[in-house]
Amino acid sequence: MSEWQTKRLGDVLQLNYGKSLPLKSRVGGSIPVYGSNGVVGSHNYPIVDKPGLVVGRKGSAGEVHFSRGPFCPIDTTFYVTEDDAPDSDLEFLFYLLRHVDLRRITGDVGVPGLNREMAYMEPVRLPAALPEQKKIAHILSTVQRAIEAQERIIQTTTELKKALMNKLFTEGLRNEPQKQTEIGPVPESWEVVELGSLAKVGNGSTPKRANEAYWEDGTIPWLNSTKIHDRVITAADQFVTPQAVKECHLPKVAPNSLLIAITGQGKTLGNSAITRIETCINQHLAYAQFHSPNIAPDFVLWFMQTRYDYLRSIAHGGGSTKGALTCGFLKTLSIPVPSTDEQKEIVTVFQTLDDKHDSAASKQSALQDLFRTLLHELMTAKARVHDLPLTA
Repeated sequence: MSEWQTKRLGDVLQLNYGKSLPLKSRVGGSIPVYGSNGVVGSHNYPIVDKPGLVVGRKGSAGEVHFSRGPFCPIDTTFYVTEDDAPDSDLEFLFYLLRHVDLRRITGDVGVPGLNREMAYMEPVRLPAALPEQKKIAHILSTVQRAIEAQERIIQTTTELKKALMNKLFTEGLRNEPQKQTEIGPVPESWEVVELGSLAKVGNGSTPKRANEAYWEDGTIPWLNSTKIHDRVITAADQFVTPQAVKECHLPKVAPNSLLIAITGQGKTLGNSAITRIETCINQHLAYAQFHSPNIAPDFVLWFMQTRYDYLRSIAHGGGSTKGALTCGFLKTLSIPVPSTDEQKEIVTVFQTLDDKHDSAASKQSALQDLFRTLLHELMTAKARVHDLPLTA
């Protein structure tokens, strides 16, 4: 088992200045061009003809990236190759620099910048023997590759879901001829009806916060527009009392009702969700409580994802209160209605993709937690590679 040494970063590696390579001078090719925040383009000829590390110097100062082949580091970066750290494993240094986190010492005035001489003064601990460095790098890179694999699944399911939304709500699943409607082309057998013919549409309100009798020891779920981002709502964070429901005339929204954000900051306005619980809602949400046996609420939820930009344009354009949607407008919103069997099949497609996305996101989060723990434990020698069940 090798001994660990404490050194100044400047005694471990040399930070070289990147080169100017403006966009107009780049010729598209296979060589990645790195800025402080990662790959920013490509070129046909490398500035550095071997693998290396890229450290942000300006902008995203202190960020670290690893190019596993020849690359072009531009003048907002530093770079390091194996020649600049002859006694260390390059991949180990990549993780060491992430652990040291040079972002801590960047300037906070104007454009953040990393001073090379200040970086050189940073104390670092590392094993003297290359084999231990390589084993540490191997363990961390194994976890990093697993994180990247989950990210690819997330990106793939997101892109596939977006493509299928456009396809399934215009072509359906039965290979039918299409007809033109007010919402665009849909299969010939589909109806297009107003939301108000399928559901009761209304909105909620907020009991006075100053009245403790409305909130203290409340047992009835109450939702505000921040919950709309959950898409499928199974629990509430706030509760009101029966007195609040009675005196403030709060509607109780039935389970499997559609909720729509009719006002909101950022990306909230126009978003939709399904509540699986009976709940009250605030004035920034509208509800559609379905009474028609011919519609699957989750089908409408997925269709509403395709209406997001349209709803926002209506709210900020015309046909409704400026900056908001009204229940009157929502009642007239056109909804496609295929057969109940086809609705269920389309819902299953999107639910399967959502489950795959959520599973990958959960695994990625767990792996990221594992990576952070291992990075700290291995880079502080609290855990030694000889004690771990993984091998290089």
